[in-house]
Amino acid sequence: MHVAHLSLRDFRSYPEVEVPLEPGVTAFVGPNGQGKTNLVEAVDYLATLSSHRVATDAPLVRAGADRAVLRARVVRDSREALLEIEVVPGGSNRARVNRAPVPRPREVLGLLRTVVFSPEDLALVKGDPADRRRFLDQLLVARAPRLAGVRADYDRVLKQRNTLLKSASGARRSSGAVGAVRTLDAWDEHLARNGAELLAERLRLLAALEPLVTARYCTVAASAPDSRTGVSMTYVSSFPLPAGEPTPDRELLRAAMLAEVASRRDDELDRGVTLVGPHRDELRLSIGELPAKGYASHGESWSLALSMRLAAYDLLGADGDDPVLVLDDVFAELDTDRRDQLARSVVGAEQVLVTAAVAADVPEVLAGARFDVVDGEVRRVR
Repeated sequence: MHVAHLSLRDFRSYPEVEVPLEPGVTAFVGPNGQGKTNLVEAVDYLATLSSHRVATDAPLVRAGADRAVLRARVVRDSREALLEIEVVPGGSNRARVNRAPVPRPREVLGLLRTVVFSPEDLALVKGDPADRRRFLDQLLVARAPRLAGVRADYDRVLKQRNTLLKSASGARRSSGAVGAVRTLDAWDEHLARNGAELLAERLRLLAALEPLVTARYCTVAASAPDSRTGVSMTYVSSFPLPAGEPTPDRELLRAAMLAEVASRRDDELDRGVTLVGPHRDELRLSIGELPAKGYASHGESWSLALSMRLAAYDLLGADGDDPVLVLDDVFAELDTDRRDQLARSVVGAEQVLVTAAVAADVPEVLAGARFDVVDGEVRRVR
């Protein structure tokens, strides 16, 4: 799988730009603030309907414009598809495939797959649990696009249940609160059903992912003098998981979640928020005997974050086509050993898109096509 052409209108800093691409390595080189990361961000947005840099769509639209249009010609198994997303902040985004509208943008998920490694990925190790949950869920959706609907359903139920809890919490002694509390029973069932499906998929994903992360870490950190060996990933649920199977079935998870919701009802009413479910879970990362967060060195944190992304790439590749690999301004952040290990790890990928402030930051083994990006102009270097 690779992107053969990228076309942007009113996306970030670009009024309009056309970028022909090809398999292999393509580097976008230019000083910071010139627009090189905007190009790879657009490719990733077309694949995931989200940005690895911002949480909302508004910053993606060029100042003064009311919408942005992103198009990519994607080649997969010698077949081409034209993928188009229209980003409308404050409105409904629209999507087309081969110029034909699709009912919902998320129906294009899976047509293009990407794995992005960027400086923000240190949050996978050093950040909040939400960063690690997001990593798992994005990988879930990349592997099985239908799970975007499961995630959306869970978020919708969670939002409505929190609204009901807040209302009941503010008026626990009134007659209206009694009705609200009774209504919670129906929402508990919706929450547990959707939560159990999401949790079951996360546990199944982690079972497949952990050995790949361990293998990648051994390779990436092998020549780094500050790195310890032994990586583990432990899923910490907000309620006791059924004993026995490492990946319990949905019905067992649903029953266990309902039991915990019932036992925490008073706490939830006191606080006005849902305390049980996948939105409260944690992915605990360890190196050696110690938690990575708070104990890993800067270099170890980089190695682990990189290993997680490369393991995601391996897992998606094992499912079928290699995803497009994006290395966004990361080589300048890595020491020589880790830089070389990363370059050797990805040189065989079908398509690698690299951004760098200077050409010397791109390792020689990744020599390929190059575009200079200066003052918003993207120029091919022959």
